[in-house]
Amino acid sequence: MDWQQNTMFTERETLFVEVILPLSLALRYTYRVPLNLNEQVAIGKRVVVQFGKNKIYTALVAKITNEAPTVYEAKYLIDVVDEERIVTDTQLVFWDWIKDYYLCNEGDVMAAALPASLKLASETIIVLKEEGAEDVDLTEKETLVMVALKAQHKLTINEVSKLLGQKTVYPIVNSLLDKELILVAEEVAQKYKPLLKSFVNLSDFYSEEENLKQLFNILERAPKQLDALLVLLKLRKLGNPITKEQILEESNCGNAALKALAEKEIFVISKKPVSRLAKFDEEFSVNFTLTQDQDRAFNELKTAFDTKDVALLHGVTASGKTQIYIKLIEEIIKTDDTQVLFLLPEIALTTQIVERIKLYFGNLIGVYHSKFNNSERVEIWNKVRKGTFKVILGARSAIFLPFQNLKLIVVDEEHESSYKQHDPSPRYQARDAAIYLAHLHKAKVVLGSATPSLESYYNALQGKYALVQVSKRFGGVALPKQEVVSISEETKKKTMVSYFSNVLIKAIDLALEKKEQIVLFQNRRGYATILICATCGYTPKCINCDVSLTYHKSSGKLHCHYCGYYQSSLNICPACGSVHIMQKGFGTERIEEELKLLYPNVSIARLDLDSTRTRNGLQKILSDFQDKKTDILIGTQMVAKGLDFENLNLIGVINADTLLGYPDFRAYERSYQLLAQVAGRAGRRAEQGTVCIQTYDAGHRIIKQVVENDYLGMYADEIAEREKFGYPPFSKMIFLSVRHKDQNVLEIAADRFGKMLKAKFGQRVLGPEIPLISRIRNLYLKQIIIKADKHTAINKVKVALRDAILQFNSQPEFKSVSIVIDVDPY
Repeated sequence: MDWQQNTMFTERETLFVEVILPLSLALRYTYRVPLNLNEQVAIGKRVVVQFGKNKIYTALVAKITNEAPTVYEAKYLIDVVDEERIVTDTQLVFWDWIKDYYLCNEGDVMAAALPASLKLASETIIVLKEEGAEDVDLTEKETLVMVALKAQHKLTINEVSKLLGQKTVYPIVNSLLDKELILVAEEVAQKYKPLLKSFVNLSDFYSEEENLKQLFNILERAPKQLDALLVLLKLRKLGNPITKEQILEESNCGNAALKALAEKEIFVISKKPVSRLAKFDEEFSVNFTLTQDQDRAFNELKTAFDTKDVALLHGVTASGKTQIYIKLIEEIIKTDDTQVLFLLPEIALTTQIVERIKLYFGNLIGVYHSKFNNSERVEIWNKVRKGTFKVILGARSAIFLPFQNLKLIVVDEEHESSYKQHDPSPRYQARDAAIYLAHLHKAKVVLGSATPSLESYYNALQGKYALVQVSKRFGGVALPKQEVVSISEETKKKTMVSYFSNVLIKAIDLALEKKEQIVLFQNRRGYATILICATCGYTPKCINCDVSLTYHKSSGKLHCHYCGYYQSSLNICPACGSVHIMQKGFGTERIEEELKLLYPNVSIARLDLDSTRTRNGLQKILSDFQDKKTDILIGTQMVAKGLDFENLNLIGVINADTLLGYPDFRAYERSYQLLAQVAGRAGRRAEQGTVCIQTYDAGHRIIKQVVENDYLGMYADEIAEREKFGYPPFSKMIFLSVRHKDQNVLEIAADRFGKMLKAKFGQRVLGPEIPLISRIRNLYLKQIIIKADKHTAINKVKVALRDAILQFNSQPEFKSVSIVIDVDPY
């Protein structure tokens, strides 16, 4: 295999390396290895290479050979970055599978897989020559550069340009080079730096009792220094390393006193790298027992793994699936070198589940998600590679970590759409990719959900996966009592109060009276969905996308939720000059405002994308709700995802119809899952919870199935529809989005490309059609769908599709047309 190191090369042999560049390139690029780097180069290490005229990149070695490329002369690679491999053989096989399955390029996978700090940046720098020429005449500008260099040691060309206030600085730099005062180099700057802390020790001389007594006499006239010494001696008894911060905090001596003690060689202050993840360090302990129902499921899973590699754990909400996972993990990591990956769909889940699971596994746990900064991510990457972390909790990108001996993958809430990466490429499905990753490691997979995806449940019923069920809630708590309220009936009776039915208002009043907490769900953020002129019907639209703008009262602006464009709100219609501007539709922001008018003395918070943009925004909202500082939490689908609060007993769904009316073959399945998951947040402890679902269509099949907790009924109805019309799991789908900034060019290109595909694949090709949103970020879109039934060799379809796209894009008139491929787009 390409990724396996060939050990037959001799020390002086001319070697070439095929590298993966962090660019979306169809092929690998080959470089020649300088003889002095022969022993350092290895597959999985990063190397510094020049690509193009001036660009320097850090690429990853994927293959070593003694064969030179035939179509171009190989450049020499510049340097080897790593002493040890940062990417394993298994990872490279996995990347190769992602590339082929999801029809992307290897560079796309590398860019997605590696933390940003392992993808290095380059810039030209100038440094002072150690033994520069003396007594040289300098111009005024040359003098400025030299003075700056002596102060800062090195400068980039951009910094020189800013310093001198001119764009062209190369003549000045060349002059200094000619005068042998500076050196110029392309430096690849390592972004990741370990977190260093200052530690304080008493010098060995004063560790002897006699010398220490004399030291007390010496420091009598320096009380601040004496305080610092006393604190150090006290902390030494605890046996832990002593940080500079601890000394300063406990003695209040100030930096000057510590500096003086160091200068007198009484204290030895040294900087050492420390973990940025110390907040997760806790003692290892497992101190709970499973209920009878959980224990049965746990044993069934273990038995199932004798014959199956994947098991679907279908447990009702609050059935204690997490505790079953913990017991499975505990068994796996008894062996010294084994690792477990615990996948979660979103950070909203990670926040609370980390708190729960770290109680059991302490500092054996690593957490990996987008809210960590680059340095933290690199540290986690390295700890996984070295086997320090045995359990990794993470969102979808955690599948790319360098596992050494992975034995179990848990995919919690496996039905969640958040496992699907939509942009940028690779557009992978983390649940499906995790199953292949487990296959490479010979590991087992548990897919857990109260509302499994139809594909997973179908696979379980077909015998491809094992099926284990937990039908009772943990502790025998009853499922919530659900009530459906017709908005149209309440409107006729005039019992609606703003957006709240009389039934929901009474339930809120009762919950507040009992000091219970409430969650209200509305699947739209913002204040008003659209603004519309009552006189002429004008609606403000995004200048970049074919969508109406959403009004956000908090910012006072109209926002596009696709490209981020925003503009000031309207008071006067720009089309007809009317002042009659109406607000239509409503989001979480409007619900929050209306509720504050109804309940002015109640603590109300909002959980949506807008309120959680800061690093700790989400944590604060959830912590306040956990600590009962918040009475009512209003949220989008984020509130449906695995949150567990002991005092939450009432859930209100403001308008269920926004889910049911979406034009997508999975709309009903997704509606059932979301409503069932939202309802499942209520009454998860001792008392039965209450759910109030407001809808215009109270008789809708999905609403009834949610109320009756009838997953099997929903599955039977939906799977029959899917089979009838040839949708997954009875077919594989590939969405192709054809894009161009000129609508006329797009029309011609999409039509031509569609005909090419129909000539290859016949009736499997649907379209091209105009999608629901026909322009995003100033690009016009047309959509083509390839729908291949389960008897079609999908791998052959993918190979033929790649060839067709290459052939199409090679035509001069269509070079500027982009085609975005999305395999398994659901």
